[in-house]
Amino acid sequence: MLTSCSSFCLHLQAYLQKLIALEKQAAFHRVAIRCICTLLEAVPHFNFRESLLSVVIKNISSQDDVIRKLCCATVKSLFTNEGKHGGEATVEAVQLIADHVKAHDCQLHPDSVEVFMTLSFDEDLGKPESSNADNKTKNKKFKKRKNLKEPSQLPENEKKKSRRELMSKTREEVDADFKAASFTQDFMERRRMQTETLSAVFETYFRILKNTMQPRPEATTLPGFSGAHPLLAPCLDGIGKFSHLIDLDFMADLMNYLRKLAGSGSNLDGSENSLKRLTVSERLRCCIVAFKVMRNNLDALNVDLQDFFVQLYNLLFKYRPGRDPGDVLAEALKIMLCDDRQHDMQRAAAFIKRLATFSLCFGAAESLAALVTLKHLLQKNVKCRNLLENDAGGGSVSGPIAKYQPYASDPHLSGALASVLWELNLLARHYHPTISTMASSISTMTAAHNQALHYNASPQQAFVELSLEQEAFNPSFENRRSSIKRKRISGSTSVSACVESSLDTTSQTDENEVRKKLSEHFFLLRDMSENERLRGELDRTKLSLQLYEQYKKQKEEIKVAQEQ
Repeated sequence: MLTSCSSFCLHLQAYLQKLIALEKQAAFHRVAIRCICTLLEAVPHFNFRESLLSVVIKNISSQDDVIRKLCCATVKSLFTNEGKHGGEATVEAVQLIADHVKAHDCQLHPDSVEVFMTLSFDEDLGKPESSNADNKTKNKKFKKRKNLKEPSQLPENEKKKSRRELMSKTREEVDADFKAASFTQDFMERRRMQTETLSAVFETYFRILKNTMQPRPEATTLPGFSGAHPLLAPCLDGIGKFSHLIDLDFMADLMNYLRKLAGSGSNLDGSENSLKRLTVSERLRCCIVAFKVMRNNLDALNVDLQDFFVQLYNLLFKYRPGRDPGDVLAEALKIMLCDDRQHDMQRAAAFIKRLATFSLCFGAAESLAALVTLKHLLQKNVKCRNLLENDAGGGSVSGPIAKYQPYASDPHLSGALASVLWELNLLARHYHPTISTMASSISTMTAAHNQALHYNASPQQAFVELSLEQEAFNPSFENRRSSIKRKRISGSTSVSACVESSLDTTSQTDENEVRKKLSEHFFLLRDMSENERLRGELDRTKLSLQLYEQYKKQKEEIKVAQEQ
């Protein structure tokens, strides 16, 4: 029996060595990786798990999409099915990923760190054992009270006493055997593994943040990755998810990192700083994570978030729909403005004015998310509804700043209380009916009446719903003719009918002329592009002929030289 087991282990080891050797060959790379991933996912508790894990983690950031997705799926399966290996494979995989990120200087595919999002941690394991010890002592006291007998029942037969002791010993042995057979882990062992996993995860996250703060030349950006910091987005998402598990000793450093990254590219005074300029979406994510960290640790933190409000105020005008994702902006508006219970009146007025201006500049989905946030701010800050009044001198000049500064970088210095929301009048004529209805409803709000608007969704829901609706939305532009006052004369019906028919014919002829001009312009552009293409081909042909003539001359000269 021992000989057969040892031979099986030798054959298995030879098979694994063959797979690892084939993994290095391009022709068998995918097949070997698939076999390794299948074997690791099926039996993650056998002896040669370390070798398989090292191969899988090495290919977790492969440029081949098939291999990368296969390795990521295997690692996620290890994280979610810890009953097969008791959590040991999870610790090893997380530590290997942390070493892999360190070895490649944080220049990996985002999927290599995004697998951390499937991890799950038991918060009870992080609590002190005092509560568990108290429960044990209470149970012991309860058992003692239960075993106490009345004085009349104390004298018992020796046989019954020995039988009771024998039954208790047998029960303890059965419980111990059942615990060993069911692979139940000790509390301290599970706590140790979770601590090691958490330390490796947050070590990776903090390394990515530190690496992002260091200036990196464009030449070091790997091909196929988005930006110079491909791991920053999954890192921020992970910090936002596991922020309640971070040690409070590191909170100050984390908030300092997030504050610097959110303001990367330029300081508050407009001067350039030494940090690498991040994208608008990355800076918005830093603001979002800062608010999530603050709310998850509300009882232990006392952090001033004014700098993040300033960054959001400035990033609203730097947002571009085709370049920056709108869902990130909508999430920032919800977490920072809608979910916040208290707002300073000047800051709320500044954001209300800037969101109204923002709604004029971008698409329907972004505009609706901004208007929903504007509505929330007006409902929470009743005094800011003076911006809806069209009195002389603006909304309110009672603040310390009596003049509106539209290009101020700080919302407290914008003086928005001295302005008027004239943008809502234009938005009430928006081509999209949802935007126009929302703007009209906001315009009718007053300081005395708290009108409940018909759209009560969050900015994120508004953005998603309208972005999906925009795909099938076809705006119908009606011919809005100016009403002309006519004198009451007899036969006014026939005159108006004639005017309508003439207007229809003129509009139809104008449309035909426009269509004709556009078609001519299209053909002209097509001919120009065709001429440019032919001219390029002609130039390349001439150049190739010239090179051929030079080659023939050089060949003849070499031939003459050899004959001489």
